[in-house]
Amino acid sequence: MASPAKILTYLIILYNVNVGTEKQTEDAETEDDLETSGTDEDDDLTVCGPSTVATSSFTKRVEYKLSKVEADDLSKKKWKYTWEVPAADISNCKWVGTGECFLKDDDLSSNYGLKQKLYKHWLDVYKTSGGNDFHSSKQRWFFSLCNSYRDILHGEKKPFYHKGLQEDSNIMDAYLMHSLNHIFRTRDLVRKNNAKIDKHQMSGKEEILPGDNFLDQGFTRPKILILLPLRSIALRVIERLIQLTPANSKVNVEHIDRFYKDFGSEEVSSDKEEEQSKNAKTKKPSKPSDHQSLFKGDTRDDFMIGIKFTRKTIKLYGDFYSSDIIVASPLELMTKFGKAEKNKELDTDYLSSIEVVIIDHADVISLQNWSFLTSVFERLNHIPSKQHGTNVMRIRPWYLDGFARFYRQTIILGYYLNPDMNALFNHHCVNYQGKVKSVCEHRGVLPKVLSQVRQIYERFDASSIADVDDARLEYFEKKVFPKIKDSDQGGIMLFASSYFEFVRLRNFLKSQNASFCLLGDYTNQKDISRARVWFFEGKRKIMLYTERIHFYRRYKIRGIRNLIIYSLPERKEFYYEIVNMLEGSDDLACTVLFSQYDKLQLERIVGTAPAKRMIKSEKGVFVFC
Repeated sequence: MASPAKILTYLIILYNVNVGTEKQTEDAETEDDLETSGTDEDDDLTVCGPSTVATSSFTKRVEYKLSKVEADDLSKKKWKYTWEVPAADISNCKWVGTGECFLKDDDLSSNYGLKQKLYKHWLDVYKTSGGNDFHSSKQRWFFSLCNSYRDILHGEKKPFYHKGLQEDSNIMDAYLMHSLNHIFRTRDLVRKNNAKIDKHQMSGKEEILPGDNFLDQGFTRPKILILLPLRSIALRVIERLIQLTPANSKVNVEHIDRFYKDFGSEEVSSDKEEEQSKNAKTKKPSKPSDHQSLFKGDTRDDFMIGIKFTRKTIKLYGDFYSSDIIVASPLELMTKFGKAEKNKELDTDYLSSIEVVIIDHADVISLQNWSFLTSVFERLNHIPSKQHGTNVMRIRPWYLDGFARFYRQTIILGYYLNPDMNALFNHHCVNYQGKVKSVCEHRGVLPKVLSQVRQIYERFDASSIADVDDARLEYFEKKVFPKIKDSDQGGIMLFASSYFEFVRLRNFLKSQNASFCLLGDYTNQKDISRARVWFFEGKRKIMLYTERIHFYRRYKIRGIRNLIIYSLPERKEFYYEIVNMLEGSDDLACTVLFSQYDKLQLERIVGTAPAKRMIKSEKGVFVFC
C-alpha cells in the first residue's frame, strides 16, 4: 500500500492549491460502469493457454515497482539499441530496440495478450473483411508490438493518402485494439477490487485487507490520449474504434449524430466525391491524388472529444475527467492550456494519468506546429491541482512517487522521420519498458525527376546542430546569392522547408533590395495570385516558396528556370514535384544546399548509400543528372 507519507504529501499539495476538497465530477464512475460482466472469463487478467496460465503484459506492467535508482538512470536519457530484426512487411527496413528482443512468434492459443471477447470480435472482423491468416497479419503483428508496452517510433508507415490504405488501416486497428485492451483490463481490475472490498465490508470482519492489491487507480480516469492532425482523420479513427468494440459493449453509442455533425461522414463524402467524378470525367484534377485524398472531408485542426466506455455503452462527448480515451489535436489542447492559464477555475488535470499516448500521422502534425505537440508532452503526468473525486487510498505508488512518465507508453507513427520526431522520442519518452524504432535503407527518388536538369548539391559545414541555421544562411549569402544577384536571368525559385528559414531569407532579400515576391504560410490569396503572375511575367526576379504552402496548396508555379533548394523538403515527393516545375530546354539550373545534419532528408531523396558518401566525402559538390 502507498505509504502514509506519500498520501499525506499529496493531500497537502491539493490542500495548498484548493484549500478544500473537490467534489466528485457529475459524470464520474457509476454503478453501471463497474457492474460485473456475465462471465468470469471477461474479468480474467491472465492469458490462458491450454495447460498454462501466463501473466499478461498489462499485469506485469502495473505490478512492476520502479526504484529511484532506475528512475534516475532513465532520466539520463541514454538509450542503447542492442538488437535488430528484419521488418518482413517493409522492404529494406528493420526494427531495432533496447533491452532484450521480444519479437518472436506468439503462442497461437494465447489470444496474443487480448481479452477473450476482444480477441473473438477482432477475429470476426478480420475474417469478415476477407482475411484468412490472422497470425501472420500486419495488424496482429503490430498489436503484439504495442502490447509489449515499449515506446515505438515508426517513421516509415505508408499513409492512406499515398495508396497505403491497407497498411494504414492495419496499424490503426492494432493501436486501437491495444487501447481497448488497456481500458478494459484497467476496468476489470477496479471492478474486481471493488467487489472484494464490498464483500469484506459485508462480512463484518475487522482485519485490514492487504493494501498493495488495491492500488489500481491514477489521479484521474483518462488513460489513453490519441493525437491527430485533422478532423477527417479523427473521424476515421473514432469510427473504427466503435467498429472494433464488441457488440455487447456498444449496445448504445451516445451522441453519434452530434459526432457526425461535428466531424462529417465518410458515406456523405464518398457520395459527393462520386457525383463530382461523374460531372468531371474529362477534366484533369488540379491537385495530385495524395493531396485530394488527405484533404477530403473536414480538414479543421481544432477538435477534442472524450470517449467513455461503460458496461454496454460508448459515451461520446463525455466530461474529460470521466472519459477513458481523449482524441484531440495539439492545437485544441494548446487552446485548453491557454484558457486554464487565464482562468484559475479551469485546469487540464485530465492529462495527469495518461498511460498510453498515440501520435498518428506525425508527419502532418509536423507541418502544422510541432511546438504545440511538445507543449502537450511537457504537461503530461503532472500532479493535478485538484482532487477530482480521487480515492487517495487507491492511487498507484508510481503516481505518488512522481514516476508516472516512466510508465507511460508513447507510440509515434508517421510517413517519414525528422529531427523533431527523433528529439521527442529521445527526450520525452522515458518508458522503463524500453524502446523500439524502425530503421530503413532508402532508394531515393531521383529517377522520378523528369526535367533534363543538372542537380548540383553543395555541402556546407556546421560545427553543431545548434549552428546549422546560421551556417546555412552564411553559405547562401557568400556563395549562392552573389551569383544570382549579378545575373540578369529571372525565374529564380528559392525553396525553404521551414517558416523560420523563410523569414530569415525574406529579411535578407529585403536588406539587399532584391527583386522578389513570396508565397509563404500566411500569404493571403490575393497576394498569392499577384505574386504568381509577377513571377511568370518576369516582374519579380525571385520567388520565395515554402514546403508548408506546397503541402497545403500544391501549386504549379510557372516560369521557373533556376531552382535553389535552400533546405531539402521533408516529404520526398515534393523534391521531384518542384524540380519538375522547371520550364524550358536551355539554361535550366538546380542547386541544393545540405549539411551533415540534413541526413534524414538527404537519404530519402538521393538514397541512403549515396547520402552517407556525400556527407563523409572530402569533396563538397556533387552532381546528379
